[in-house]
Amino acid sequence: MASGKVASWAHGEEFVDEAGLFADAGVLERARERGAELGATPVLPGAGALMRVLAAAVQARSAVEIGTGAGVGSLYLLAGMHPDGVLTTIDPEVENQRAARESFAEARIRGPRVRTIAGAPRDVVGRLTDHAYDLVSFPAHAPHALDLLEHARRLLRPGGVLVIPHALFHDRVADPAARDASTRAVRELLKAVTEAEDLVTALTGSGDGVLAAVLRP
Repeated sequence: MASGKVASWAHGEEFVDEAGLFADAGVLERARERGAELGATPVLPGAGALMRVLAAAVQARSAVEIGTGAGVGSLYLLAGMHPDGVLTTIDPEVENQRAARESFAEARIRGPRVRTIAGAPRDVVGRLTDHAYDLVSFPAHAPHALDLLEHARRLLRPGGVLVIPHALFHDRVADPAARDASTRAVRELLKAVTEAEDLVTALTGSGDGVLAAVLRP
């Protein structure tokens, strides 16, 4: 990446003041620290800011997040959602959700606004109601991502938003020399999203990349 692009990317990451999003200015920083301890890669500030904007754009009252981690992405989504919006967040790791609940408590998120579910994501989302959600989010490197994409299209209401962070996968997606299985799987997911006729898509370089799509009415 050219030096000017690097500087512009860095400026974008610092553009939104994370400390001002919650009454406790250190909530997101501590959530990231918990994520690092658990090996759960959190979204970067630029990606989180975009997730917040997308949640606000559809005034999301009902959202699904796959991959809770320590709650960084969850907090950004909640910050953008309607004040009465409910986030259903799914993670197979109980320790991740315990850390996330600590983050939610520090951010003074009311209990009814977050529903945490521990379990295999494909099994859990398979039990959720069709066309009942304003926003669905899962990371590009999630296991069984193509299956999750199909579930997301089923769960979203017309006009709902799909948000896929880590879409550039540590800058490996654009590197033709990166041919490992994980990178190939992310490329396949991006290709599937862009080829879906019922989705209007955009890929941004915020954070580690965010692929956003709107389900056509």
